[in-house]
Amino acid sequence: MRVLQNKIHFNNLKLSKVFIFADMRIDIVSVVPDLLESPFAASILKRAQDKGLAEVHIHNLRDYTTDNYRTVDDYQYGGGAGMVMTVEPIERCFEDLMSQHNYDEVIYVTPDGKTFNQGMANALSLKGNLLILCGHYKGVDQRIRDEYVTLEISVGDFVLSGGELAAAVIADAVIRLLPGVLNDETSALSDSFQDDLLAPPVYTRPPEWRGHKVPEILLSGNFAKIDDWRQEQALKRTQERRPDLLSE
Repeated sequence: MRVLQNKIHFNNLKLSKVFIFADMRIDIVSVVPDLLESPFAASILKRAQDKGLAEVHIHNLRDYTTDNYRTVDDYQYGGGAGMVMTVEPIERCFEDLMSQHNYDEVIYVTPDGKTFNQGMANALSLKGNLLILCGHYKGVDQRIRDEYVTLEISVGDFVLSGGELAAAVIADAVIRLLPGVLNDETSALSDSFQDDLLAPPVYTRPPEWRGHKVPEILLSGNFAKIDDWRQEQALKRTQERRPDLLSE
């Protein structure tokens, strides 16, 4: 992340304005890269790339194989059901990418990783380059994890067909935090989990619908009291729905 300080003049006052430029590159290595085309081709993630705030590159692991069948898996030692992603294609891919870029984290998405949360997304958004390996089959040969991986992440206590959807979730959560990605950057600060609370209820027009009215406080124009109400509602909702967040 680069920071540029610029001097500006306003009403004969010299002010210092800080511009923050986020240089983030995310490389995702996958056996089935087609699964990742749509998530990065629309909405906020596309706009972030169009603005030059983030780059996302998808790499087909099969491009780094040497046999005619483009094999990336093999039977596991010791027997048992399920195939294992082999070391050689991943090694070639990683070494190729690492010869061109320096990565702050090499991430492997796996059910036995650290559970992804907002705090982790915040921390990753301050990084420069991320390399994400999507698991498949029964997973990747442990030696790859030992040799290259610096951070192992799970998106929940369940198993997906592969790590592609998890990688997209991680990238989405991180990229939306980069300065300039959201039209209103303060919006991300009031998201659920940012302060270990769930977000309060929100309302928009019309002020009454099917007998349900918008709380009067939100129409009052008293922003100090509105902030207090939102804090109270956030705490109440968290106590009701996720009391575990308050005990951590």
